[in-house]
Amino acid sequence: MKSIKNHLMFILPLIAILLGIQFFLIFERLADAYEEKLKNSYTMLAVSERELTIKDFQAINPNIASSIKVERNEILKEISAGQKPEDVEEIMNSLPNFYNLKLAKYLDTQGIEKLKKQLMVSGKIKKVETFEISYSSNYKLFKFIKFILNLFILFMGIVSLFLVIKQMEVWGYIHKERMQVMEIFGAPLMLRSGILFRVAFLDAIISTFIIAGIFLFFSYYGVNVGGIDIVEQNSKLLFLTLDGAILFSSALFMVLISVYSVVTSSKEKDI
Repeated sequence: MKSIKNHLMFILPLIAILLGIQFFLIFERLADAYEEKLKNSYTMLAVSERELTIKDFQAINPNIASSIKVERNEILKEISAGQKPEDVEEIMNSLPNFYNLKLAKYLDTQGIEKLKKQLMVSGKIKKVETFEISYSSNYKLFKFIKFILNLFILFMGIVSLFLVIKQMEVWGYIHKERMQVMEIFGAPLMLRSGILFRVAFLDAIISTFIIAGIFLFFSYYGVNVGGIDIVEQNSKLLFLTLDGAILFSSALFMVLISVYSVVTSSKEKDI
């Protein structure tokens, strides 16, 4: 029972570290997916006196992926209600060309402002409406939440690493006599600490399988997070094959740090 407790005291903080790493990977992927969603749903409005093609727009800025001309009849219906036929015709002739522009990639607020300036100074565009306030406000909130979460993950990871090292110190104390006997017979440092590596390696495998299993389950069966569409629509991003390798490599790295820290500190104390 005591042995199981010692293993749990090592596995739990290691799980906390791996959990933080997995959340970091997920939020990076969700941020990319959210940028793609913003890009696909975002449209700029450009007004020109003469007709322009997509090549004309891309010559101004290659980040413009497509241009869709807004039919004048649709605009005319909105502004000519109650007008005389001759007035409607005059309005029709005086209307400029309206284009909905879509982007080839996500641009931040500075990128949108730069694109707007390039369109205006080209001499081909009379007016540009970017709708950048609605475009960037939700994403800024998303980035702020991501920053706070990453800060919390970093803090949780540091605390968990100290707990892992402390538990490794307990194991080092338990196996101290065995390691001292091996040292007397001239065993190198890596061989003396082999017992610690074996125990920690096993717990690293267990911790990795636990985190991988949880997120693989949510990735396969989906997850309900209270109407957060970006998560529910991208549930497959919750766990990728590469994540397993990243988690296991991270767990091994933590094991190496903790064992090396304990072994070197105990050697200094003996001296």
